[in-house]
Amino acid sequence: MSKGKLGLNTICTHTGEIKDEQFKGAVSPIYMSTSYQFEDVEVKRYPRYYNTPNQEYLSKKIAALEHAESALIFGSGMAAVSTTFLAFLKSGDHLVIQNPLYGGTSNFIRKEFPKYGIEYTFTDGYQVSDFEKAIQSNTKLIHLETPSNPLLTITDIRAVASLAKSNNIVASIDNTFASPILQNPIDLGIDIVIHSATKYLGGHSDILAGAVAASKEHIHQIWEVGINLGGSLSDFMVWMLERSMKTLGLRVKAQSKNAKKLAKFLQNHPDVEHVYYPGLKDHPEHELAKSQMKSYGAMLSFELNNNLNASEFLNSLELIKPSMSLAGVESTMLLPALTSHALLSQEERDKLGISNGLIRFSLGIESKKDLIKDIEQALNKIRH
Repeated sequence: MSKGKLGLNTICTHTGEIKDEQFKGAVSPIYMSTSYQFEDVEVKRYPRYYNTPNQEYLSKKIAALEHAESALIFGSGMAAVSTTFLAFLKSGDHLVIQNPLYGGTSNFIRKEFPKYGIEYTFTDGYQVSDFEKAIQSNTKLIHLETPSNPLLTITDIRAVASLAKSNNIVASIDNTFASPILQNPIDLGIDIVIHSATKYLGGHSDILAGAVAASKEHIHQIWEVGINLGGSLSDFMVWMLERSMKTLGLRVKAQSKNAKKLAKFLQNHPDVEHVYYPGLKDHPEHELAKSQMKSYGAMLSFELNNNLNASEFLNSLELIKPSMSLAGVESTMLLPALTSHALLSQEERDKLGISNGLIRFSLGIESKKDLIKDIEQALNKIRH
């Protein structure tokens, strides 16, 4: 059967699976060996070379979902980000990188790039004009993130990709918040798609991984750096990730449906000051999100009224977990100022609009009524 004709959930379930020819098991066997034959073989396999059977085959699933020629799996999202950046940037080169974006990526650039003599410019915003203004004669890479973490801003992917191509610059994107279920940046002109696979691809809060999808040429360039940095993933975790991705389409769609309902609930709640969610019609980039996403995602952020304490609210929740990370089947909330963006200074967070009371809400697959009930009881506790 032609892979191009397979449905989304069929790709999630079957593409990249390893057939158990010996015992005819229903799931891929796991190959835990760290040592393979080197003579009279087509491929010399070694875990750090990203080409063990489980690594190789799961990469096919990720590439298929992102409409890419090839993919690589890494030990973490930051391993995917750092390896990609270092594959396309050397001393004297310049990076244009979007603000706002994930705090870990910002911290990596600020702390590590000066050591390598790599120049960089954070954009003043997330409009294409902000990217254009930041380009220099030595710019080699443009990196964006949409929807952004944690304010859910939306960047025009087509416009930034076109800008990059017209200047002969490689364009990469962090597609973690959308997942390949809701957004396929390569179809919009982006060269390289990066994921923290810890999030939606894993989806059960028990896997740490990263992924990159791109053309064969770009993946080979990333691979050449990756084998030296050593950020590969163990085969057991690769096997776990393949298992989790079988339900990726079902999970993300259910989570996104919950997010849209909870965003509307919070928007109309008297104790909530502001809700950041691209699925709301009053979101500044609602129409743009509608044009480049299949749905609006399962992440939102909100701020309570000034007289309500965000930390007390989180500690009063009974069902929703006050927990780091995101995208699990269970709903979680956190304060970005204390977690994902804690490495930024107060001044930097203020400039980005990340208040100390901003709450990031990752929607799970629970009943909408139960989530609303938990939020209501927590607000009732801190209101008195």
